[in-house]
Amino acid sequence: MTHILIVDDEDQVRTLLRARFEKEGFEVSEARDAAELRSRLDAGSVSLITLDLTLGRDDGFALAREIRTKRNVPIIIISAKDEEVDRIVGLELGADDYITKPFSPREVVARVRAVLRRYEAVVAAPGGTVVEGPNGERLAFAGATLDAARREVVSDAGTPIDLTTTEFNLLEVFLRHPQRVLSRDEIMNMLKGQDWSAYDRSVDSAIARLRKKIEPDAERPRYIKTVRSVGYVFSSEVRRL
Repeated sequence: MTHILIVDDEDQVRTLLRARFEKEGFEVSEARDAAELRSRLDAGSVSLITLDLTLGRDDGFALAREIRTKRNVPIIIISAKDEEVDRIVGLELGADDYITKPFSPREVVARVRAVLRRYEAVVAAPGGTVVEGPNGERLAFAGATLDAARREVVSDAGTPIDLTTTEFNLLEVFLRHPQRVLSRDEIMNMLKGQDWSAYDRSVDSAIARLRKKIEPDAERPRYIKTVRSVGYVFSSEVRRL
């Protein structure tokens, strides 16, 4: 059963979301602050987190960053902070979607399902069609290897490269289309298809973060190169192992 962790210091919000999620067949846990959040994560598998940004003395932005650096779990921010800068910061820190309060419980469920679909182990085929990747397939590139089945990237020296799910999926798209110029719209469709929404992280921002993790010098990228006015191309050789 899909397990949703609701992180919010307002009892009414948690009760409202729990009732809707359970009605839709989800397993639900709750946390009121950072300590309870960490405890719930340590206690068992969590499929997705809804995260408020205002949790008493705890900083929701810092928690989003902490979760993203340690775990590959979807995060949807649900917050009363409705300024554009708050949405941008939240998404840049690794959230997969941003919903402002007050919200429609039905919309929250729809957005949760959309994010969960994007987190399934899929890869993009030419033309933007999403298909399942071969079990156990590994793709070697530029001093590292992507394992499609384990959904992990490891350097040739054996050091894990910590990627968010969006970064992993983005890298997989590039590795399956090396030497091919991909427009932003193509990349967006390959990553998310019709589930993409205007509040998702931009392709450019995701690529900038991915470059910082796989490029020797993110300011002078050697692998993911920008093609002016068109999009991006993965210029390194890719080998299937």
